[in-house]
Amino acid sequence: MPFQKEKDLIRAHHAAIAAARPENVAEKLAEHTHPDWHWRGMHPWHEQHGALAVGRAFWQPLLHAMSTLRRREDIFFAGRNQIDDFQSVWVVSMGHLMGLFDAPFLGLRPTRRIVMLRYAEFHRVAGGQIVETASFCDLLHLMRQAGQYPLPPQTGAHLVQPGPATHDGLLRTPQPEAEGARTLELVCRMIGAINDRTLYPRAEDELADTWHDDMVWWGPEGIGATCTIPRYIAQHQHPFRVQMTDRTFNGHIARLAEGHYGGFFGWPNLSLTPLGGYMGLPAGQRADMRVVDIYRRDGDKLAENWIFIDMLHFLKMQGLDVLGRAAEL
Repeated sequence: MPFQKEKDLIRAHHAAIAAARPENVAEKLAEHTHPDWHWRGMHPWHEQHGALAVGRAFWQPLLHAMSTLRRREDIFFAGRNQIDDFQSVWVVSMGHLMGLFDAPFLGLRPTRRIVMLRYAEFHRVAGGQIVETASFCDLLHLMRQAGQYPLPPQTGAHLVQPGPATHDGLLRTPQPEAEGARTLELVCRMIGAINDRTLYPRAEDELADTWHDDMVWWGPEGIGATCTIPRYIAQHQHPFRVQMTDRTFNGHIARLAEGHYGGFFGWPNLSLTPLGGYMGLPAGQRADMRVVDIYRRDGDKLAENWIFIDMLHFLKMQGLDVLGRAAEL
């Protein structure tokens, strides 16, 4: 059964984390990971190697801070990676880590209230172990919930973002191979249109080729969520394109699809120079964007898109310490 062993492994990994305490989380992580496990996280964790390092850097502080932490998963799928000619298998999970914010985390003051930390994970599985992981979470979104948001107002809406409108994102059983191929082809066509502006001089035509008119774009905090092609252009695409320059596409590490769902991540995906005004901030130095995109296809068009960007790293490269600023609020 395609990808079933890999999916079962990730579900077991999640169950082990759910049963962990701060003092034994490294042992739980080691149950399903390779000794040289390569873990990529967002700023301030960046790259870690091995369960002990990942546990100390990320999971121990998070479990200390968030009481009764639980995973509320909205999307789960697997597939072969187009980037390496479909040699490796990756499993994707997306949703929220929900807990009671009861102790300080990254300098943020606890609220003793529920918080929902948006997350997206890409796991490469080989030889019955997790050998590589990209773990993205939306720390600006957490800051907003905690009332310690350090940036100017964003163009889109702040929301605790739901999963797919169709409520069918948990692909725990095999899916028709042809459906995944259709999704991947559409995602690749959309990427091609973005990176070749000569194909569609008008943004409306570019988007209409691959997106439904009533598309929903669940953007990261700092930009926010929006819907419909015109509002997406006004509230994200246009500011991004006119307030950034010298954009370089660096490629992806993994790009895959299964059923109606697909996604990719890069490290970094983009390098660009802010001209001033983007996210309400002044012009800055050239910086990198590490990005996750996850998509839902509806028929022959994309209907929903969830975005994660390592905003703290992007801004840190420009000299802005967001965590330090938030801690002062």
